[in-house]
Amino acid sequence: MRKQAAKKLPLAPDPRFNDRLVTRFVNNIMLQGKKSTAYRIFYDAVDRINQQTGENGYEVWKKALANVTPAVEVRSRRIGGATFQIPAEVRADRKVSLSIKWLVRYAASRHGKSMAEKLAQEIVAASKGEGGAFKKKEDTHRMAEANKAFSHFRL
Repeated sequence: MRKQAAKKLPLAPDPRFNDRLVTRFVNNIMLQGKKSTAYRIFYDAVDRINQQTGENGYEVWKKALANVTPAVEVRSRRIGGATFQIPAEVRADRKVSLSIKWLVRYAASRHGKSMAEKLAQEIVAASKGEGGAFKKKEDTHRMAEANKAFSHFRL
């Protein structure tokens, strides 16, 4: 075991929007270390959103991320031979991580031609409060609400 927690390396901001969150998002899109391809997918998706909605694609993406970000989740805890789903607040870093992962995962599972097109569709849907990623957040909140009775088992 480590003596000290590993230090988090700072991310470099992306070239177009100068935002570290965009870099984090692109890192989740990236497969097999192909970062330039991942950037191209993201920027193409933002441009498609600009054309589709007539709004700033970057702002729509930020709104979509905010809509998909969970506040609570359930964590499994074993107590006396039984496993309970205990609702817990989500840490700030994990909130962002989950919302990014959900957006990318549900965009990839959509029907469409290119990943940029699918990502654009998922982002627009999430910004309106629809789509797979938003549904995942709602399901997570619903599960936490249903298991509120076990919240006294919290650590």
